[in-house]
Amino acid sequence: MDGSVSKVNSRAALGGVIIGLYEGWLVGFGMVTGLTDIFQVEARAMIEGLKLAWAHGFQQVVESDNALLVNILQNGLAENNSVAEVRMIHTWVSKNWQVRIRLISRDCNRVVDCMENEARGSLDQLINFFDPPIFARRILEADMHHVLSAKATFSLSFFL
Repeated sequence: MDGSVSKVNSRAALGGVIIGLYEGWLVGFGMVTGLTDIFQVEARAMIEGLKLAWAHGFQQVVESDNALLVNILQNGLAENNSVAEVRMIHTWVSKNWQVRIRLISRDCNRVVDCMENEARGSLDQLINFFDPPIFARRILEADMHHVLSAKATFSLSFFL
């Protein structure tokens, strides 16, 4: 999940992708919002991703490139946080399912960056993509190849 803020039009875009390890693309989303604080935008992206995962019955690892947000969530500082979006994440993560929050590098978020750059629609209207949009397919294929290669390398070195 990821978000970005435009200084030009005081709007932000957020997006996310739920990807199965072997199935590839499961569902993606994009949204334009009026939030202008990047931390809130990133948190809102995580909320929307959690809602979507819950609605589809996915249990997952949630990845974010926002180190502050991940740190707050991993260290139990979300429940009483002053940012409403962070408290909402805590509520969603506390439901009866397993969610792990993990920090990733910005380079690993290329498909999501692509989704948020193409976010359209009315303000705060979530757009779901049940098939990968054309503009995201090549990046998705490259990322999936990289992830599977990294997991295969890790598995081999782990058992040696």
